[in-house]
Amino acid sequence: MSATPEILLRLPEVVRRTGRRRSSIYSDMRAGRFPSPVKIGPRAIAWPESTVERWIAERVRAQDVERGR
Repeated sequence: MSATPEILLRLPEVVRRTGRRRSSIYSDMRAGRFPSPVKIGPRAIAWPESTVERWIAERVRAQDVERGR
């Protein structure tokens, strides 16, 4: 059985999925609040889809906890 290959997301897709601006993503990466990308070429980076989806899920869980759910 083969594992499902990881999908890599380029910045425009990460921006679309998270609702964050490019500058906020990079600022949060520097502060350790957003996952770092992987290098996919000499001048290209991408984020593993699973890390972006996990980050989104963590934000939703944190909001649920704040609201007492």
